[in-house]
Amino acid sequence: MARDKAPLGDGPRIPPRDARLDAPAFHRNGPVITRHLAALLAGAKGDVLELGSGTGQHIAAFAAALPHLTWWPSEADPRRLAGIDAWRRHAGHPNLRPPARLDAAQTPWKPEPDDLPLGAGLAAVICINVVHIAPWEVALGICRGAGLHLAPGGCLVFYGPFLRQGIATAPSNTAFDAGLRAQNPGWGLRGLDALSASAAREGLEFVRVTEVPANNLIVEFVKPA
Repeated sequence: MARDKAPLGDGPRIPPRDARLDAPAFHRNGPVITRHLAALLAGAKGDVLELGSGTGQHIAAFAAALPHLTWWPSEADPRRLAGIDAWRRHAGHPNLRPPARLDAAQTPWKPEPDDLPLGAGLAAVICINVVHIAPWEVALGICRGAGLHLAPGGCLVFYGPFLRQGIATAPSNTAFDAGLRAQNPGWGLRGLDALSASAAREGLEFVRVTEVPANNLIVEFVKPA
């Protein structure tokens, strides 16, 4: 989302007038996240929802790496939907669905169009680089929606920079946090303790934190079977 709005990087050359957007962050973190999800969801079945799909590059990579799952992109910013769908059409994966507009802070979730298989049977909910560039109410809504819509044994996965015991994991993240809060007082790195407490209130159990390059973390929760 915010990081996706950076200038084009060293990614694929995109023809003029193509609706696809190229996020430099994807080329740095996409392979790492894809490998992690490939291991985590190797035995999963069914549908996976990504919240805040940004450019749509991540979920296109996930759909290619895990063809046994059906992937559903979503985005709160309607201006992003055309770019996400352009990546979907470019990738051509039959298990990658068109994007929906979805504000995760809403209760209940109200996707447009409303064909997302929410119910209570999602295999996973994925959220990459979102909660630090959104109001805290979005993080609360993500936990609440995951608690409602995940199948038993389903997982909620966050990726991004976080605070551990109230402390940034690197000086660069301290500066990044300050810059976010200067840009919008409602933004900023989120504490793992507060995120875990929010997930627990929705019936989700903390599983693990995995450190990945560039001072980011992958944080996993599970809905008990």
